[in-house]
Amino acid sequence: MKKVVKFGGSSLASAEQFKKVGAIIQADESRVYVIPSAPGKRFSDDTKVTDMLLHVYQTACEGKDIDDEIKAIKARYDEIIEGLGLSDFSLDSDFEVIAKTLREEPEKDYAASRGEYLNGKIMAAYLGIQFIDSAEVIFFNEEGKLNSYKTEKVLAAKLAEYDRAVIPGFYGLGKNGKVKTFSRGGSDVTGSIVAQAARADVYENWTDVSGFLISDPRIVPNPKPIKFITYRELRELSYMGASVLHEDAIFPVRQCGIPINIRNTNIPSDEGTWIVETTARKQEQVITGIAGKKDFCTVFISKAMMNSEIGFCRKVLQAFEENQISVEHMPSGIDTMTVVVHEDEFMHKEQKVISAIHRLAAPDAIEIESGLALVAVVGRGMKSASGTAGKLCNALANAGINIKMIDQGSSELNIIVGVRNEDFETATKAIYNTFVTE
Repeated sequence: MKKVVKFGGSSLASAEQFKKVGAIIQADESRVYVIPSAPGKRFSDDTKVTDMLLHVYQTACEGKDIDDEIKAIKARYDEIIEGLGLSDFSLDSDFEVIAKTLREEPEKDYAASRGEYLNGKIMAAYLGIQFIDSAEVIFFNEEGKLNSYKTEKVLAAKLAEYDRAVIPGFYGLGKNGKVKTFSRGGSDVTGSIVAQAARADVYENWTDVSGFLISDPRIVPNPKPIKFITYRELRELSYMGASVLHEDAIFPVRQCGIPINIRNTNIPSDEGTWIVETTARKQEQVITGIAGKKDFCTVFISKAMMNSEIGFCRKVLQAFEENQISVEHMPSGIDTMTVVVHEDEFMHKEQKVISAIHRLAAPDAIEIESGLALVAVVGRGMKSASGTAGKLCNALANAGINIKMIDQGSSELNIIVGVRNEDFETATKAIYNTFVTE
């Protein structure tokens, strides 16, 4: 058994948290490759180290003195080092290099990545295992995307040299030879890449929650946890706003069929959530999860005999493509089609899009409506359960909510309903109460 374990920023915010992490790793000898994030908040009003580093970058770009800010960041790490009793370990030389680099040639990605880099060095010293700089084994191409082929080849060879190692999350090396980061939360992606290269049996992702919950606890009080969820279900929920795991972290492990186990650093006895390719395990309820987002627009296009006009939909979508606007959903009828887009992408281009639709497709009429929220109900159990859509519509009707749009994929894995922004929370609660608590 070989496990890759990734720990989030809240799990490594202090020496006390580091000790919890150390105990978790040492409790299972199969936990051989460790991916740390940068130190997160120690308390609610605290500042994440990554945010502190980004502020130093801004200060350096303005040509101002960064000494005091560097000292404040170093104090955070020194506090952890002292708390762990690492009397023979120091980051003094690393901070000298970081300060010199930011003064002479400030780079945003370099600054942002140093939190993980420094935490990785502490973790390796604390565990007494090898440190591998991610900039030596993870590579990006000219477009700033992960170079999967080169990364897997080099990383697999490096991991083969060491039985145990620490590989910092969040960054790698760009095509230009400079440090390049993933988007925020990218340490999840690093962990997935390492799990793929190591051909691990399990990828454990440790955070401050005990896995996924069926719904957002800020909306639904004490929602039930999800014990098992498939990659496809997770992809749907992550895209619609569920944020326990970076959505790009799914792909590397999915290719190898490696399960992901979301665990709680503060309650390590909890089994958490298992993310798997497929499972025969039965769910307690038909749905797996509920997630959603606010602030969408609908563009309603009508034209008589639209269904018999070859290429009509393509022409409409071309108007959005010309204006660099991505399309979320596109439910349609015989003489109508509705295009759902993000408000923030669409609003300042709406008249250009309308003009382009008229020019390309010559519709009879176009109507726009804003203030739409989308709620996704996801579950592999819906495929074999009859009346799910009807039950969903009844739940919203009983809550006095008008459905503005409904869309179900051919996979029968999810149903998406559009409601007014102001009805979003009420709709989520109504769906949860109908499918989970009843």
